Formats: sequence, structure tokens, C-alpha cells
Amino acid sequence: MKARHPRRYARGFSFIELIACLAILGMLLGMAIPVAQTAMQRHREAELRQSLAEIRVAIDRYKRATETGKIPIQPGESGYPPDLQVLVDGVTDASSPSGAMLYFLRRLPRDPFHRGAEGDPAGGWGLRSYASPADDPQVGDDVFDVYSLSRGTGLNEVPYAAW
Repeated sequence: MKARHPRRYARGFSFIELIACLAILGMLLGMAIPVAQTAMQRHREAELRQSLAEIRVAIDRYKRATETGKIPIQPGESGYPPDLQVLVDGVTDASSPSGAMLYFLRRLPRDPFHRGAEGDPAGGWGLRSYASPADDPQVGDDVFDVYSLSRGTGLNEVPYAAW
């Protein structure tokens, strides 16, 4: 009679199976990283659009306030804010007997693509005055529009400065 030896089964993966799994994981990561980078860029672009819209709406509200007489202006002035900080700091309402303040922004949004000075969100925006042409924005006595100082190009192939 033959003695039976209990079979010992090896548990775990063989070296070849382990290498195959690592190769598959590497390929999956190689495909996922560009998708994640595009998603991050898309998120930052949405943040840029929102920041630009928020500032531009505040500039328009300031202009409307000058047109309705709530903010006095001197003859020859455009009625646009002198800088971006005045939108946050506020101005005295000339039509209010109690001297109430008009505020247009709670805080100045930052440009997600421009790394300006830390703590200075106004340093991240290019400013265009009312007197400057649209194709060659220049700083002047007022702020008619803002644009990104980033030299990058969006996923839509339009430079961020042109948004």
C-alpha cells in the first residue's frame, strides 16, 4: 500500500501573475492621469469664468449706481470704479440721508491661472480702462474691464487673457 502524502498547495500569486497585474495597473494609471489633468484644468477654467463674471457684474453695478446718482462723479469721469478694491471697500451712498455704504463685492476673487503676490488678489488681474481700445487694453483712471494675466490657453484654444 502506498502512503499518501497530503498535497501542499501554494497560496498567493506567482511572480508572473504579480508582474502582469502591475502592468495592467500601470496601463490604467497611464490612461487615468491625462483624464484627471483635463478635469482639473476644466475646473480651474470654470473658476476663472465665474471670477470674471463676478467682477464684471460688480463693475456694471457700480456704473449703474453712478448713473442713478448714488455715487457722485466729476464732469469728464466715466463713472466706472477707479480700482477693484473700491468694489470691496464700498462707497457712501449719496442718495441715502444716513450715509449708508454701497458694497459691490464681499471679496475680490482671484485668478486661478495667475500666481500673483500671495494675499493680493487684485494683482492677478489685468485692468482695462474705459479710454483704452479692446484689442490693446491699457490701465487708466478707471476700471472698465478685467482680464487674466495668465499666458496659458484654454481647452477651447482661446488664450485666457481673451476671455
